[in-house]
Amino acid sequence: MSVIYGLIDFILHIDDHLVEIIQQFGNWSYGILFGIVFVETGVVIMPFLPGDSLLFASGTLAALGAFNLYTLLIVFFIAAVLGDTVNYHIGHKVGMSIPENSFLGRVINRERLEIAQRFFNKHGGKTIVIARFMPFIRTFIPFVAGASRMNYRYFLVYNVVGAFLWVMSCTLLGYFFGNIPIIKDNFSVVLILIIVISVLPAIIGAVKARKK
Repeated sequence: MSVIYGLIDFILHIDDHLVEIIQQFGNWSYGILFGIVFVETGVVIMPFLPGDSLLFASGTLAALGAFNLYTLLIVFFIAAVLGDTVNYHIGHKVGMSIPENSFLGRVINRERLEIAQRFFNKHGGKTIVIARFMPFIRTFIPFVAGASRMNYRYFLVYNVVGAFLWVMSCTLLGYFFGNIPIIKDNFSVVLILIIVISVLPAIIGAVKARKK
C-alpha cells in the first residue's frame, strides 16, 4: 500500500518531485524522464507510471528555465517511440504464448487477440495515435498490435505520428499554460483533470461496447 500511496503522491505533486530530481541529478534528470516515459509506454505491466502529467509538469518547469524545452521534446519523443517499439516486439514475440492463468493471459487472451487483429486491420493507425492520449490503454495497444501481427512498418509510421502529437501537445500545454497563476495554484486539480479527460474516451467506448 505504501508503494501505491507513494505513486499517487508522485503523480499529484509531480512538479515538486521534478524540482527535487533536478536539484539532485542536474542534467541527468533528462535520463530519468526518458526512463519513466520509456517504461510507461514500453513495459506492458507498468501502465500506472505518470505520462500526460509528467509531460505537462516538465513543460511547466521548462518555461521557468529548469529544463531546455527542445532537449525535453527530443528526449520525450525518442522515449515514446522506442517504448512503443519495444512493446510491439514483446507482443509479437510472446503475445500468442501467454499462460492463460497469468495476469496478461486474463487481460489479453486468444479471443481478444483475434478481435484486436481484425480491429487493427480496419482501424490500426487511428487506434495507435488516439491511444497515446489514454493512460493505461496506450501501454497495452502496442503489445496487442504486435501480438496480432500488425505490419511493423505500418505500426511504426503511426507510432511516430502518435508520439509526436502526444509529446508536443502535452509538453507545450505545460510550457505555455502551466505557470498561469490559477493553474499553478491548483496544479494537483489540473493534473487530475488531465488524467480524467485522457481516460474519458476509453470509458465512453467501454459503455458503448457494453450496450451493444
